[in-house]
Amino acid sequence: MPWVNQSLCTGCGVCVDECPVEAISLANGVALIDDENCIRCGRCHDVCPEEGVRHDSERIPQEVEANVQWAESLLSHFDTEQERAALLERLSKYFNMRMKVLEESVERLRSLQ
Repeated sequence: MPWVNQSLCTGCGVCVDECPVEAISLANGVALIDDENCIRCGRCHDVCPEEGVRHDSERIPQEVEANVQWAESLLSHFDTEQERAALLERLSKYFNMRMKVLEESVERLRSLQ
């Protein structure tokens, strides 16, 4: 999912004009991408003169950190080491399930070509 690095965005509006589904708007002088309406066409990446529209892969470290912080916040609700270990095991299973869903989705997408 594309995102806008607000420190690079000059608010020129080129991406707004080029978006075929009007998923980009300007607010407070910077572009904002509506994730729900974005069709991931990549035009905003291609037309941004300041390279302010960024690829989601750049956010992997931040998303990992957010997941770890979320897990840490959940751990505070459990009193014993055994309960905390059980939670971490459930969270590991959850993320493994999500990974499997994503891997299988990628495989299915490849078959659409």
